[in-house]
Amino acid sequence: MKRTRTALAAPALVLASALALSACGGSGSADGSSKDDKPKTSASPEKATDPAAELDRAVLSTSEVKGFTVRKPTKKYVFAASQDQIKLDEPVCAPISYATNQLPLGNPKAHLTRVAAGAEGPGAFTYVTLATYADGEAKTALAGLSKAVDSCGNGFTATSGKTNSPHTSVTAESVPAPKGADESVAFRTTTKHQGVTHTLRAQTVRYGDKVAVYYAVDAMAFAQTRPGNAKVATAVMDAQNAKLA
Repeated sequence: MKRTRTALAAPALVLASALALSACGGSGSADGSSKDDKPKTSASPEKATDPAAELDRAVLSTSEVKGFTVRKPTKKYVFAASQDQIKLDEPVCAPISYATNQLPLGNPKAHLTRVAAGAEGPGAFTYVTLATYADGEAKTALAGLSKAVDSCGNGFTATSGKTNSPHTSVTAESVPAPKGADESVAFRTTTKHQGVTHTLRAQTVRYGDKVAVYYAVDAMAFAQTRPGNAKVATAVMDAQNAKLA
């Protein structure tokens, strides 16, 4: 029987994450100061604004959620390092592929990703991708995701390099927007691995010009070749939302 690489992307990511979760790297920011006593101009605050540093302050810290450890994901095992590395048979479905592969929606000024694991058992991961946008762009990004969820019910296939990531279905979920959020889009997708169906879930929340994408996978279900039914960790989402509201 001919063997294909279809449906390998999700297992490769989640299983590698299960084995390789570890803290790595750090973040830094630069600042400047004036050598004269002249009053600051109105442009000074803008020059001091660093979108990446702003997100770094807003994202969950390592042990901020009781029972969970929050880490940077291992870049070596990602499906795609950027949006332009993903090709789709249904281009309208691109936002769903980004949300389920730790990539930001739309065109943000900065973004970062963390993965939380621990309290919900081995192999249960909730990925958190934060992004900040120019005025109005965050709303546009969520509109694109909402359109994708409505249009991609029959599934789609994303390709990065020689690896395929097929989603056999996409379904909107009726989940209330968190308190203080401007809007929220929630959905689930299904994928098959070795003949077994796995359900993956995501919820995207917008606070002004910032967007948080929460994505849940059950790595242990892939490893044990049993049906998976991943759910976003409520404690992780609540803690992150509280820092954005």
